[in-house]
Amino acid sequence: ESSPGPGATYTLYLPQVDPPTVQATEPPVEGVADGLGACVLVVEDNIEVGTFSTQSLAELGYVTVWAANAQDALAELAHDAASFDVVFSDVVMPGMNGVALAKTIRRDYPDLPVVLTSGYSSVLVESVPDGFELLHKPYSVEQLSRVLRKTVR
Repeated sequence: ESSPGPGATYTLYLPQVDPPTVQATEPPVEGVADGLGACVLVVEDNIEVGTFSTQSLAELGYVTVWAANAQDALAELAHDAASFDVVFSDVVMPGMNGVALAKTIRRDYPDLPVVLTSGYSSVLVESVPDGFELLHKPYSVEQLSRVLRKTVR
C-alpha cells in the first residue's frame, strides 16, 4: 500500500514450513578441529600470509612458532625439534625453498610431519615429493584444519 505523505507499507506472506529433520544415517559434518595445544612450526616469508596462518592456527587451538625462512626454521628445529608436532611451510621462499626444507626435515627428523602450501601452478605441485601433504593457496581455515587433523596424530 502506498499513499502520499505517510509513505508505503509492505506486507509479505511467507509459507510456514517445518524445520528439516536430520537422519541418523547422514555422516557427521566435518568441522573445524581443535588443535589441543599441538605445536606447529610455520615457515612463511610473506608477513600477511604468516599472520593469517598463525592467527588461524591459534584459533584452532594450536601453539605456533613462526619462522620467516627455511634457515630460521632449521635453527628452531636444531634448538628443540621435539617441541614441534608438525611443520607447515610455504614452498616458494627465497634461499632454500619449502621442498628442500621438507626433504631436510625428513632426513634429519624422520618422525616430524611436514605440510607444504603453495599458490603456484601444477608444474610446481608436481615437484612436491611423495609423502608430503600439499595445501593449495588460498586456503580456508576449514581446509587448514582438515589437513592438520589428517597429519598430526
